Amino acid sequence: MKILREIFGRLWATWGLVVFSSTMIVFLVPFFLFCYFRKDPEKTKIFIFISRIWMNVFLTLTGCPLKVTGKENFKRGETYVVVNNHNSFMDIPISCPFIPGGNKTIAKIELSKIPVFGLVYKTGSVLVDRKKENSRRESFTKMKEVLAMGLHMSIYPEGTRNTTEEPIKPFYDGAFRLAIDTKKKIIPALIFNTRQAMPADKTFFLLPKPLSMHFLAPVQPSPTDTVQSLKEKVFLIMRDYYVANRK
Repeated sequence: MKILREIFGRLWATWGLVVFSSTMIVFLVPFFLFCYFRKDPEKTKIFIFISRIWMNVFLTLTGCPLKVTGKENFKRGETYVVVNNHNSFMDIPISCPFIPGGNKTIAKIELSKIPVFGLVYKTGSVLVDRKKENSRRESFTKMKEVLAMGLHMSIYPEGTRNTTEEPIKPFYDGAFRLAIDTKKKIIPALIFNTRQAMPADKTFFLLPKPLSMHFLAPVQPSPTDTVQSLKEKVFLIMRDYYVANRK
C-alpha cells in the first residue's frame, strides 16, 4: 500500500502541475493584458479577485476543496496584518487569494525569477532578499506602504515551512513590529491539512485532501504591548486553536 501511495502521489502531482499551469494561463493572461499596468491598490485588488477564482478551480480539480471560515472578522474599511501558519508549499496559493480583500504577502525574491510565474509572484508580493540587511529594511517600509494604501499584509511569522513535530514553530518579530508601528490589528489565520496534501518531506508529491482556512478574531495591540509580548500572545492563540481543531 505504501508503494501504491507513493506512485499515486507523484501521478497526482503531475496532474496538479498540468492543472496549475493551464489554469494560470486561462485566468491570468487577461489580467496581464488589461490590468497589469494599473496602479495599486486597484491592480492588487483585481489580481486577488482573479486569483481567488483561479485557485477555486485548481483546488477543486485536484481534489483539495477549500472551506474558509471567519471572514466576518474582516471589517469593511479596515486593513490588517494577517499571520498564517505554514506547513506546506500549498499554503502560499491558498492564503492570499482567500483573504477577504486586496492584500500582499512578504515573499522570497528567488521565486520571482521563474519565467511567467515570477510575474504572478511579484504582483501579489513584497519581495525580500533575506541575505541582505538593506533588503529586509526596505521590505519593512514597503509593508507599511501596503497597509497605508488600503491593502492587508499577509505574513508567515514562522519564516519557513514547519517540518517539526510541534504544532507551530516559534515566531519571528517582523509581523508584530509591523502591527505595533502601524497600530493595525492582527488577524490570526490557521490553514489545515496542507501538510497531508503536500508533505514537506516529499518531492513532487500531492494527494487529494479537503483543506480549510480559519480566520480568528482580530488581536488589537495594546499601548503596553512590546513586540515580544504581542508575539507570545498571538502564538498561544494560534497554537491552542490549531491543536484543538486539527484532525
